[in-house]
Amino acid sequence: MTTRTEMRATSDRFLADDGVYDLLIIGGGITGAGAARDAARRGLSVCLVDMDDLASGTSSRSSKLVHGGLRYLEQLEFSLVFEAVSERRILMEIAPHLVKPLGFLFPVYASSRRGVFTVNLGMWVYDGLSLFRSPRIHKNLSRKAVAEAEPALNRTGLKGAPLYWDCRTDDARLTLETALDAVDAGAHVLNWSKVVGLLRDEQGRVSGARVRDVLSGDERSVRANAVINATGPWSDRTRALGSSTQKARLRPTKGVHIVVDAERLRVENAVVCFHPEDGRVLFAIPWGPQTYIGTTDTDFSSDPGDVAATEEDVRYLLAASNHYFPESTLTESDVLSTWAGVRPLIGQEDADDESAVSREHEIRVDPDFLITIAGGKLTTYRRMAAEVVDRAANLLMLAGKLPSELREARTDREPLPGAVGWPADDDEAKVVQLVVDAAQGKLSEDICRYLAAIYGTRGADVARRAAVDQRLATRLVPGRPEILAQVDHSVEVELAATARDFFIRRTQIFFRDGDQGLSAVETVAARMRELLGWTEAVETREILAYQEEVARSRRWRHES
Repeated sequence: MTTRTEMRATSDRFLADDGVYDLLIIGGGITGAGAARDAARRGLSVCLVDMDDLASGTSSRSSKLVHGGLRYLEQLEFSLVFEAVSERRILMEIAPHLVKPLGFLFPVYASSRRGVFTVNLGMWVYDGLSLFRSPRIHKNLSRKAVAEAEPALNRTGLKGAPLYWDCRTDDARLTLETALDAVDAGAHVLNWSKVVGLLRDEQGRVSGARVRDVLSGDERSVRANAVINATGPWSDRTRALGSSTQKARLRPTKGVHIVVDAERLRVENAVVCFHPEDGRVLFAIPWGPQTYIGTTDTDFSSDPGDVAATEEDVRYLLAASNHYFPESTLTESDVLSTWAGVRPLIGQEDADDESAVSREHEIRVDPDFLITIAGGKLTTYRRMAAEVVDRAANLLMLAGKLPSELREARTDREPLPGAVGWPADDDEAKVVQLVVDAAQGKLSEDICRYLAAIYGTRGADVARRAAVDQRLATRLVPGRPEILAQVDHSVEVELAATARDFFIRRTQIFFRDGDQGLSAVETVAARMRELLGWTEAVETREILAYQEEVARSRRWRHES
């Protein structure tokens, strides 16, 4: 077991012995976690820090899709699509519990920019770029077949619809398990650890950072031979630490999603929509008992840590939904929750429209040798991580601080923690049975299925906790599958340190529960107090902090 406190103590001992990490990675989103996993598996000593929780920024607020980027074909970015569909296949193999096939319906109307033939041709190119190894090969549906597949879809002027396949994911847990695998490989991963300044050697090169423990207020110096800035939308701010001359590289854009009950809008596939007002691409995506709709794509220049949906954002998404699904007549009262994230896109002078900004990533080494990676897509994080570690390792080899050869990372073959022991025939029913057996009859079937779905084979570990202590089998919210044992698992295995960590990123209660988990926050905080030794004041602080997070997600309701 590894709690955040134990991880911090391990890092403190390393530094107290005059330890210098090979690599300090600032930013615990998907790219930073991927870089930590890659580097640790190569044998480098690694410390990963984040000012908040793992995946607390963009990496838990994406469209939750692992896809090749079909729309990038229209922009002729074939290399980006090929890279993405290749990575999609790898992620399906190393994380089958988190990356699962999902059908995408692309309705074509009489008013559409492209006809059925042209769209179908694009689908063949898309399948071809994946070397015809997509979860399934696309097929064309007639107008009648579309009506049967998606009864709620607007059929006025409908010509037909290709059905193609990409994947869905739990973005926060994909980031978390990537980081946990880095820990298993020897990395020190420290969430709630904010970089407040960069350290420099006698030549002025970045040689580490001053890091403040956000929860305790303690500060310390973390020394490293190379430093990677993987802070996403905070990249320019991180580069500017200690230097005001760095030119900004980002053009951040905001993406908002809304969640509604599936009884109000039911879709069987992810439906590709073009907004009737501006033609931007968005999706209506099935999410079990819920459906979510998104995303917006607008320039954003404020604090990424305070990004939230606005009333305008919500109305924009509702307008698109009601255009494509007119019988649902969604209103603002149907919105259960929202999330908003900031994309760290690389600025382009010739891109007038936010949606035209490239999703390619960029790696930049500043004169002070701070290495920054920004841009890119969730789907290609593993390859991006390998590239930035390559850059750092090459610099260290040139400086004589690493041997000329390192062991192979094998991040494309080694499974993430929840996929260890996954059935060779990919039969998820066997994983569910593994959880059922571990529960010893103490958990209902819906809970066992839920644990298998989000933890993979590690769901059995959570079930065993409930089997040993019946109190831990208690549902946190009546009618929902989350149980108290998950709090223990999150704290003792998954580095959770706050109620926000648990509700938003270790589970999805924040997004899925009609009350966003507010009815359970005192129960969870009380259990975390037992496990982490909080004082009553800390427990109260954590309850209030979660309530504030929920309020921020609902801020849009009070703007009128």
